[in-house]
Amino acid sequence: MADLGAAKPPYQRIAAELRAQIADGVLEPGAQLPTIHALAESHGVSINTIQKALKVLKDAGLIEGVAGYGTFVRT
Repeated sequence: MADLGAAKPPYQRIAAELRAQIADGVLEPGAQLPTIHALAESHGVSINTIQKALKVLKDAGLIEGVAGYGTFVRT
C-alpha cells in the first residue's frame, strides 16, 4: 500500500517533471523555459512554488538564468 504521507511537495513534482523533459529532449539545450508566471499558471501553483522548483534545477546545473532574458536549459 502506498504511503500517502510520502507524496512529494508540488515544487519537487514540478522540478522532476522539468528534469524529465530535459532528459527526454523535450526541452533541448539552449531552450528558453516559459516565464515563472506562465509556469505557475500552467501548473496551478504559486510563483514561489515555481521559484523553488527552478532553484532545484539551477542547483543541479540543468538550467541557468540570464538577467533580462529568461531561464534557459544549460548547454
